[in-house]
Amino acid sequence: MNKKYTIGVDYGTGSGRAVLVDLSNGMEVADHVTEYRHGVIDERLPQSEIELEHEWALQHPLDYIEVLTTSVPEVMKRSGVNPDDVIGIAIDFTACTMLPVDQYGEPLCLKPELEDRPHSWLKLWKHHAAQDEANRLNEIAEQRGESFLPRYGGKISSEWMIAKVWQILNEDSEIYDLADRFLEATDWVVWQMTGNMTRNSCTAGYKSIWHKKDGYPSKNFFKALDPRLEDLTETKLRGKILPLGTKAGGLTEAMASLMGLKSGIAVAVGNVDAHAAVPGVGVTTPGKLVMAMGTSICHMLLGTEEKEVEGMCGVVEDGIIPGYLGYEAGQSAVGDIFAWFVDQALPAYVKDEAKRAGLNVHQYLEEKASAYKPGETGLLALDWWNGNRSVLVDTDLTGLLIGCTLLTKPEEIYRALLEATAFGTRKIVDAFQDNGVLIEELYACGGLPQKNKLLMQIYADVTNREIKIAASKQTPAVGAAMFAAVAAGSEKGGYDTITGAAEKMGRVKDETFKPIPENVAIYEKLYQEYSKLHDYFGRGENDVMKRLKALKETH
Repeated sequence: MNKKYTIGVDYGTGSGRAVLVDLSNGMEVADHVTEYRHGVIDERLPQSEIELEHEWALQHPLDYIEVLTTSVPEVMKRSGVNPDDVIGIAIDFTACTMLPVDQYGEPLCLKPELEDRPHSWLKLWKHHAAQDEANRLNEIAEQRGESFLPRYGGKISSEWMIAKVWQILNEDSEIYDLADRFLEATDWVVWQMTGNMTRNSCTAGYKSIWHKKDGYPSKNFFKALDPRLEDLTETKLRGKILPLGTKAGGLTEAMASLMGLKSGIAVAVGNVDAHAAVPGVGVTTPGKLVMAMGTSICHMLLGTEEKEVEGMCGVVEDGIIPGYLGYEAGQSAVGDIFAWFVDQALPAYVKDEAKRAGLNVHQYLEEKASAYKPGETGLLALDWWNGNRSVLVDTDLTGLLIGCTLLTKPEEIYRALLEATAFGTRKIVDAFQDNGVLIEELYACGGLPQKNKLLMQIYADVTNREIKIAASKQTPAVGAAMFAAVAAGSEKGGYDTITGAAEKMGRVKDETFKPIPENVAIYEKLYQEYSKLHDYFGRGENDVMKRLKALKETH
């Protein structure tokens, strides 16, 4: 019998990648990346002089279709695999990435008469301009004692669906009225592939305040937010919500011909990028924290009972692996902070030295920073360059670096920034542990663990836990390919459960990072200092970061 394959497509912040995966062992046969033609739209609308305000982040929905019509044919070509042997496709996405569409699924931003209206466009996950709405939503939910609030660590984020929808209503009510539905981008792309409008339980649960047993919050809650929102969930958020691994439909003939695949193959319901990575590293049971590490970090964990944890992004039944509660937390900037330092704050001589050494700047800085022992730089930083996602859930917090002298070197600052992100992860690990959600070991996937050994050793030392590293460089895409295999089912050569798929297809490297006891002891002291700064600047004792931001916004 011929080998069978599925395709996973991972949609990130700047590009989308397709991976063709062998269902017998999880090996990647071929992969291809397509950069988004329009990138992140955060200054002005495409082909327009219309400028965007602070904290906006949009994307062009057709860039996502281009990934399917460019990268999928390319992996088929590179692999030489017969399309008859590809039994399914699934996608994962950054979230909450949302867009308004008409009743036929056409994005409002593609209509010529609406293309100059910023709110007609697709809002990327890191669009933070709905913070006022999020603050008000949290206030009202707390006053009303809404039962959903503790499931999200006590705060709903400005990155999520309801705050973004409410911002559209407040700032351009005509766009709100014209929208037949507000969709996660992952559900919209699945609609384009199948002709079926479906919603997935993962984004509905984590990003749209939906609960498997209770459904959405009550109409009375939405009415308390704004009378115009009373019927939101029955109208503009309507649609059946399906669990992960469900078949959304078959690939349409039109899309199949553009993608070089057979029509009718299984298309799984959409998923979130980080969540798809969990089975990708073979994790299908509790006690294991999976970190999807890239520009930001998403932390995911399975549990058997619902616990309240400060600042978690959500606990959702069947949200990651069917049959378990899926917990999520996160840091809103990690790789982005290191990139900021290299792009905006690095002296030219360091770049010259790296060039002479034949290394890229990050490799060079990692090498130089590795020469220092924990505590030797005398520096400490707070990792809030893009706000705080967990445990404080506050996008108005900013970065801090303390301990600099006239002798401080760039590689010392770089190391302090690496350490700051590790302390941020430790804060999340402690929050789960303190609330009875067990974490015995860490798994890491994404771009950073593959590239930066010093970073992973620091994380092992700061958390005092062994870290296993994904064997794949494309773990979310491999995880998506697993869900595609489940959507296709065993009778087509796939799997009947994601656990069955993960047993055969999930892979980690042999090499792990183990804590070094003497480093653990010093980092414990530094972490206590980090915690004091974290609480002083983050819990209201000194709101200087917010006052500075407010002053900046008056100009």
